[in-house]
Parts: sequence; C-alpha cells; structure tokens
Amino acid sequence: MTAKLIPFPKVLDIANGSEFCLGHTDNVGKSSTDNCAIERSEPMKTEKPHNRVRFTVKKQSFIALMIALMALYTFQVPAFAAEEVDLVTAVSSAQTMEESTTRTLIPLGRTVGIKLFSDGVVVIGFSKIDTAEGSATPAQDCGLKAGDIITQINSEDVDTIEEVQSLLQKLTGDEMTIRALRGETELTINAKAVKCSSDGTYKLGAWIRDSMAGIGTLTFYDPQTGTFGALGHGINDVDTSLLMPLESGGIISASVTDVQKGVSGAPGQLRGTFQLDSDLGSLYANTNGGVFGTANGDSLKTGEAMQVATAEEVQCGPATILSNIKGDEVQQYEIEITKLLASDDADTRDLIIKVTDSQLLETTGGIVQGMSGSPILQNGKIVGAVTHVLVDDPTCGYGILVEDMLNYASK
Repeated sequence: MTAKLIPFPKVLDIANGSEFCLGHTDNVGKSSTDNCAIERSEPMKTEKPHNRVRFTVKKQSFIALMIALMALYTFQVPAFAAEEVDLVTAVSSAQTMEESTTRTLIPLGRTVGIKLFSDGVVVIGFSKIDTAEGSATPAQDCGLKAGDIITQINSEDVDTIEEVQSLLQKLTGDEMTIRALRGETELTINAKAVKCSSDGTYKLGAWIRDSMAGIGTLTFYDPQTGTFGALGHGINDVDTSLLMPLESGGIISASVTDVQKGVSGAPGQLRGTFQLDSDLGSLYANTNGGVFGTANGDSLKTGEAMQVATAEEVQCGPATILSNIKGDEVQQYEIEITKLLASDDADTRDLIIKVTDSQLLETTGGIVQGMSGSPILQNGKIVGAVTHVLVDDPTCGYGILVEDMLNYASK
C-alpha cells in the first residue's frame, strides 16, 4: 500500500491545532456565531482525520480562554503540521548567523504551548447575510478571496476581529476601502457592509481569523544569540493551508498528560496542558522551515551544546531523536535515517526517517502529532528535526536539516 501524507494545515500546530495545525487539505468544517459582525471559527472544534483540536482566540481574551481550558485539566492540544505532519522550530532572524560547520546549538526536544497572533486578519471563508432586501454576500461580491489578509479599512490598520467589527458598525453601510494582501500582491478593494436583519449589526459576510494556539516541540536553543527554533515547519491556517502572517506570539511551558497512539490510517497525537505562568519566549518569525523566537533569559539554556552537522555529514543509518511524550521529561529514542532527499524552499522534506526504538513504538506507535520539531542527532551532532508522519505507516516520517532551519531563521 502506498503511504499517504497527512494533509495537516500549516497552522499553530501549537497543540495539534491544525497542525497552530499544518497540512494542505483538510475536512475542517467552518462554524460561526450569528450575532457577530464578522463570523469566526468556534474554539475547540475537533478536526478529522487528524483528531486534532484547533481553536481561534481573540488577542484580548487569549489568557481567559487558556484559563478556561485549564479548568478542564487536560485538553487535546493542536500540533503544528505541514503537508504531512509538521512539528515546531524557532530561531532569531535578527542575529548574524555563523557558518554551520562551526556553530553549536543546544538540542531541546521539549514540548511547549505556542500562541500566534496574525498581522492583519485572514479571510478563511464566506457566508450569506440576511437583510431586509434579501440575501447578500458583500465580501464575495467585492472580490475578496479565501486566504486574503485584510490589513487596513479606510487607512486604519486592523489586526483583530474586534477592530474589524468596530469599524463596520461606525461606517453603518457606507462604502469603504479595504487594503489586503493576496500572496505578494497588495490589493485595494471597495466594499459596503450590509445590515443583518436578525441582529441589526453590519456585516461583510466573511469568516476571519486573527490568532491560533496549540502545542509543539522545541528543536534547539542558540546560547550565543538567545534564540530558539521549533516545529521544523510553519504554522498554517487550518482552513486555507496558507502560512499565517505573524504579528506577535510566544511560547509557554506545557506538560504532556496523555498520548493517543498512532496506527495505520489514523495518526496519533500528544495531549497536554499549558502552564500559563511560565512565559518562555517570544516569536519573531513563522516560516516554511519552522517558527523562531527569542528566549526569556536563560529559560531554555539546558543541556550541552552540540555542533551543527552539515548536509554532507548526514548519513543513512542509525540516529536518535529527543522527544517529550510524558510530563515534561525529554528522552532519547532510536531511529534510522533511511533516505536523504533533495529539497528546496517549496519542500523542506530533507530526510526520510523510521522509528526503531521499542519503547517509543510501544507508547506512541511511532511519530505522532505534537512531536514536530523533535531534534534529530547523529554522530554527536544535531542533524535536523522531525516534521511529518506518514498516515499509512506512523513508524515513518520526514525531517528537515538543521542547516535549512537556520537559513530560514536568518531570512
């Protein structure tokens, strides 16, 4: 049987939330709150087939939401994924990078909570608005498309759902100018909100998202620059599969409370809880090769630094990974690098790996969501990070070279 790749949306696979969820196609259903001026996704909606939980939160209410989730004691955290199953990585682009042949990093393998707030609001879908004159679809009619990033309305910057809602009510249906990004192209679109007959508010009929959260794995910490890398792939929007534009974000401590074992056709996942009083660092970049940030003090300075392996030094054969699959304990597990692949900016899959460790196979079945970012070690050097799992064979997956992660971190 041909192994299939998990279609994780590249999102705050922070906690298996699409992998801050990652993948390209997804059977995620959209939901809305009718009394909102702009519709949004409901939090904690289970997604298939990845069995992840992803949720969207307002920047102002993120902490309140997390406290509510903590009241549940244990919750399913979305693990970041990409075209298959992505994990997490972070490093600082503001720092000048040394040559990888002489650079050293501290491999981590620690599970953390990840929160990401978007730069602008992302259009993820559309809906009809019932008005006194009949049904209307102003967002579609004006030319907006799923994946567009709205950055301004009438020259006012917008980064949250609340800001968009407030502006629509002030305009009371007057024509407005929307500035948006579609890929690398900047668009200027004229539109008019309509008055909803059911609640009297003005709406565009667009689903928008301004944030994501979940759990993932830290790959490395650079003691020279104080920066970190995680996941090994980007955080993508769960509905559009596009890379989420980063305005701000951070990482907090997390503890793994349960593991759903992976089987053929049904990838497993880590479940855990956030520790809201433990802010470990801030994010500065969300890229196809991982998420990167700056640590708070020496919070991530644990363990011994290892030399970075060059691509030429990586070999097929035995290797190990560092992963956190219980509590906050990081352990080393045996794997095998079975194939080296040529990659580019569009495809960061550099390695094919196979889990051979009997303990890890017994506990997780192989690679599960939430392990994205687990560092790969070989011959006393840090080689890369786990990024994906094969749906039909959870013992196998993909990895990215740490050299490539460092390149993304410095862009």
